[in-house]
Amino acid sequence: MSIITVKVKPNSKKQAIQEEADGSLTVYLKSPPVDGKANQELIEVLAEKFELRKSQITIKAGLSSRNKLIEVED
Repeated sequence: MSIITVKVKPNSKKQAIQEEADGSLTVYLKSPPVDGKANQELIEVLAEKFELRKSQITIKAGLSSRNKLIEVED
């Protein structure tokens, strides 16, 4: 189990994941930050990147923030 720091950029034109020098991720999402849509898309994108099920990824902190702590089950 590992914790990843993620910065989310909602309402982007394209979906992308960018790795930063400090080991954190910047994730560009198409969804708006309304009704949890961006959080849902974030979990889907990370599950695809790490080749995991969506249930193995949990937002531990920052549900309503752009900066989030994500727990990934191995």
